[in-house]
Amino acid sequence: MNFQPTTLNERVHSIDILRGFSLLGILLVNMFAFYLPMPHIDLGSWFTEAPDIIWHQTLDIYVQSSFYPLFSMLFGYGLAMQFMKAETIGSNFYQFGPKRLIILLIIGLLHAFFIWWGDILTMYAFCGFFLLLFLRFSGGWLLTFGLIINGFMHLFFIAIFALTGMSNMEVEAPAVDIVMINDAITAYGVGNWVDAFFQRLKDLSLQMGVSMWISALTTILPYMLIGAAAAKWRLIERAKELKGLWITLAIVFLVLGILIKSAPYTFTRTYLLDYLKVYVGGPILSVGYIGIMICLCMIPFIVKILAPLARAGRMSLSLYIMQSIICTLLFYHFGFSLYGEIDVQTGTLIAIGIFIVQVIFAELWFIKFKQGPLEWLVKKLIYKTTLSEK
Repeated sequence: MNFQPTTLNERVHSIDILRGFSLLGILLVNMFAFYLPMPHIDLGSWFTEAPDIIWHQTLDIYVQSSFYPLFSMLFGYGLAMQFMKAETIGSNFYQFGPKRLIILLIIGLLHAFFIWWGDILTMYAFCGFFLLLFLRFSGGWLLTFGLIINGFMHLFFIAIFALTGMSNMEVEAPAVDIVMINDAITAYGVGNWVDAFFQRLKDLSLQMGVSMWISALTTILPYMLIGAAAAKWRLIERAKELKGLWITLAIVFLVLGILIKSAPYTFTRTYLLDYLKVYVGGPILSVGYIGIMICLCMIPFIVKILAPLARAGRMSLSLYIMQSIICTLLFYHFGFSLYGEIDVQTGTLIAIGIFIVQVIFAELWFIKFKQGPLEWLVKKLIYKTTLSEK
């Protein structure tokens, strides 16, 4: 049998709601990179005004490093769902699965080179090819592989901290490349599109350096494997049946994640606590967020209230690219030239405002269309059809 795109009746609305929710978190995190000279600065030591420091710390605890694991798990969940659907109908998933990742990789590269250097789609596609190798395994094995790969990374870095005596050393502001910072401010703040393009290439040399690709295999891939394991067990589809599990995950992981992520600010900011904040607390908090959203989705009237988030989630790829287009137009000199001109609070409010506009846009879009524009293009290229969703 031929594999066909997921129809509207087949969609799991709580997954779409989670995707919509994660779009807000991703934008809140990415906003710094749209109006500040990243990746050439350390946000933890960049701000000097008290309001900026407080706003940044709040975002650091509740948002930073907690939404890329969430989206990675959703990515793995979705790919595993497609794999299981193909198995059920007797279709060969590997005839179209790799093609989907290649298309995503191409979109990501175009995004990175011509719109914004901080693209994450390329990393997802890259890790997705490795995920394909594991999808035949059971949920238990997928979870085990994910935990082992991620665990090796933790053991390696914690051993380095212990051997070098860095565990209890207070974090010092890292040395920065003043030339690169000035180049970024000049290119994005006062330069034209060509200036921004060549600066983007410089920033990409850091964003897509060899170390980043290796790091993705120990950070993004494990969460994809965990998400795929959850899909094999149908944990989201069976949410009401597993209510106790989801409530426990929501409460325990939310509290534990916030405690770990708050530790560098509650105590002395050491290298070990900083590491745990990002690579342990971040993913744990993301599971807590998933748990909260799944628990909310068990309440029918809440699902209706969150329906606009679900529609945004249905076109998450289109909205993700749209965020970059809007933000580069807002901040770069060839647009409204706000680069370096706003504080953290304003940047956060702008991000929330953009997301609200996107949710409204998604509502209006789905009055006439069945899929987002990039979602339509991807499915057209994969399946050679634009079957309407029922």
